[in-house]
Amino acid sequence: MQENTPKVQPDLSGGRDQFRSRIGFILACVGSTLGMGDIWLFPFRVGQFGGAAFLIPYFIFVAFIGYIGIVEETAFGRGMRSGPLGAFAGAMAQAKKNPLIGRVLGWIPVIGSFGIAVGYTVVVGWILRYTIGSISGALMTNEVGPYFGQIVGSLGSFGWHIAAIVITIIILIAGVSKGIEVVNKIMVPMIYILFIIFGIRIFTVPGSMDGLKFLFTPDFNKLAQPNTWIFALGQAFFSLSLAGSGTVIYGSYLSDQVDVRKSSKQVATLDTLASVMATLLIIPAAFAYGKDPAAGPPLLFLTMTDVLQSMPGGRIFSILFFVAVSFAGITSLINLFETPVDAVKEQFKLPRWLSVVLVCVVAFLIGLPFEDANNLGTLMDIVSIYIIPAGALLAAFMFFWVCNKQWVLDEVNKGVLEKKAGDGFYKYGKYVFVGVTVLVFIINLYYVLVLKQGAIG
Repeated sequence: MQENTPKVQPDLSGGRDQFRSRIGFILACVGSTLGMGDIWLFPFRVGQFGGAAFLIPYFIFVAFIGYIGIVEETAFGRGMRSGPLGAFAGAMAQAKKNPLIGRVLGWIPVIGSFGIAVGYTVVVGWILRYTIGSISGALMTNEVGPYFGQIVGSLGSFGWHIAAIVITIIILIAGVSKGIEVVNKIMVPMIYILFIIFGIRIFTVPGSMDGLKFLFTPDFNKLAQPNTWIFALGQAFFSLSLAGSGTVIYGSYLSDQVDVRKSSKQVATLDTLASVMATLLIIPAAFAYGKDPAAGPPLLFLTMTDVLQSMPGGRIFSILFFVAVSFAGITSLINLFETPVDAVKEQFKLPRWLSVVLVCVVAFLIGLPFEDANNLGTLMDIVSIYIIPAGALLAAFMFFWVCNKQWVLDEVNKGVLEKKAGDGFYKYGKYVFVGVTVLVFIINLYYVLVLKQGAIG
């Protein structure tokens, strides 16, 4: 198959920095999902929709839908050696259409990634404050509500917000191989190790087994409800960071010798494992101390802090927990910023360090009003419900519908030593994956415009 098509020339990277190893790429992709998707939102969704009743459809969607999305975005970025701007323009050029249209559309996932980064920088600031508070002991001696309330008002987390931005700038200026890859190789394994240590302690607390029973005993009434499946589908996209941005940009730094299908399976598996591990910590802890497992996003800051304060040896375990969460937040944040940094660098022909500083400083300034938790929730809703799904849909459409079929298969099959993808894979991606992506986009709009508005009314 590949013999009849032009080979990608070695200089297509244009001197682009690359991941030095396949494991570095995999850990970076996993790290990109750990904060927002796996720790912040996933345990809440599991608690909200009945434990195992949510896990069953979630696993199905990751295996049969999400995995294809990772392959698509990774291969798209690698084949075009670019983030969304160049990738979308390249797709249009292949179809003999105006590349400028693709470049303009490419700004949609870039804006989505930037918008989430603006809000998530504030959240990472909160996490850093809780991490330092756990180390100093302040987290153990202050009332839970007022402690959190101090940082969620207007400019309440200004200093921590700055700290999150400075850490991000330092890592991103170091580049892909010396910054992003190195940080993820250290932090991502540490997250798993710290979670395991914390989990061993949680499972010794009386009542925690009730949480495990909740997680692994399906509530068939909830399993039969459409909402459970709808939110599990959306969570699969969100957890795997399918947005037409972060995975595309990381793919653009990947060697042609790497099998993207094999790597994508490993990314999906490790990401799902991280989601389940976070849930195995938070939900049993909530049950053991009589807390609501469906408490929402405050589950991380309010419920878990209350649990840690009640736990013998809580200060030590609060350090373990929030250090792990801070690592997850940082690895997610650098991925969110990398897409707009690369776009600005490419569009305006700037040196990397200047692009990093400009993007991060602008994000900090825009983010100041969103230190107020009420404003932050509005921002995150707008970006995650409208822009992020649109970016995922555009990337999927460009790859499977606009790009040349043979080019798509050649890109997916680069580095493959065993069975190569063929017509079945292509049709599955073109019709099933793109169709489901359209469905996710429509469901999000319906939820906001009809269901949520109806509930408010």
